[in-house]
Amino acid sequence: MTIEKAQEQVDEWIKKYGVRYFNELTNLAVLTEEVGELARIISRKYGDQSFKDKEEDGDLGDEMADVLWVLLCLANQTGVDLTKALEKNIKKKTQRDSKRHKENKKLWKQKPPEN
Repeated sequence: MTIEKAQEQVDEWIKKYGVRYFNELTNLAVLTEEVGELARIISRKYGDQSFKDKEEDGDLGDEMADVLWVLLCLANQTGVDLTKALEKNIKKKTQRDSKRHKENKKLWKQKPPEN
């Protein structure tokens, strides 16, 4: 599925089942909530925290999809074409950071390769 198709499917779902989009501020709050749920799982699976007794591991992919869903909603309701935005963002990062990370000695356990 392309990002464009995902935006279209979310919009169709909202129109068919959701009545309307929540307002942008509500969706921002929902996005923050979903990111928190994702962070909770990651901090327990990959970080130093542990799951509480009887707490489920959670579905990492489902939580990521929840974050993506709300982000797609925000893009739709604010008129952002996420495909174009991501392409532009990748270009920006490539121009700005083409050498930055390779030259960051903190990222290398040994001397970085010669370019």
